[in-house]
Amino acid sequence: MRKLLFFVGPAGAGKTTLAEAWVRKHGGAFLDMDTLLRPAAEALMTLAGKDPEDRDSPFYKAHCRDLGYRITMDAALQQLALGLDAVVIGPFTKETADPAWLDRELARIGATTGDANVKVVSVFLPGDDDYRARIEARDSSLDAWKLGHWDAFRSSLRRRTISWTLPPGSVLGFDNSGPLTDAKLAELERFVLGGT
Repeated sequence: MRKLLFFVGPAGAGKTTLAEAWVRKHGGAFLDMDTLLRPAAEALMTLAGKDPEDRDSPFYKAHCRDLGYRITMDAALQQLALGLDAVVIGPFTKETADPAWLDRELARIGATTGDANVKVVSVFLPGDDDYRARIEARDSSLDAWKLGHWDAFRSSLRRRTISWTLPPGSVLGFDNSGPLTDAKLAELERFVLGGT
C-alpha cells in the first residue's frame, strides 16, 4: 500500500535530517515544504519589497505560508495518485490542529486514509535551549528572524497534538535530541513498517 509519511515539528527539531535518512534507505518522493516553496517565496517577498530570506514575519505568514503547503501537498497527492510513496516535511502547525484537513486533502484525489498508509512522525527536542542550539549551529540566513525575535518565536516550539482521524499507532512522538543513531533509525523503521 502506498505510504504518506509526514515529518512534522518545529524549526530545528531535525525533521529534514530524519526524513532524508528514511528516504535514503527506503525511497519515496522527498517533499520538503521549505525547498519547494523557496523560489516562489523569494520572488513574492522581493516583489513586495521585503527581505527574500524572511520565513517568519507576519507578512510572510500572510502571503507565502499557505502557498507552500498547497505546493507541497499537490506534489504529494500526485505521487499518491500514481501509487507511489510520498514523504512530506514541514511544521504543519495549522494543518495538524484541523481534524478534517487530511481528509479534505486526500479527497482531492478521490482517496481516504484507508487508501494510503498514513504515518506522522512528530519530531521534537526536549527544551527551548536545545532548539536554539540546533538553529544556531545550522547557521542559516533563513533563521535570522527566529534568533532575533527568540521570545516571540519560542512559542512555536511547543509540541502539538495531531488532530487528524487516523488509526491507532499512526502517530509517533520522536525525541530527536542528540546524534541520529542506528537505534533511532530502527525505532523509525518499526513505527513506519511495523504495520505494513
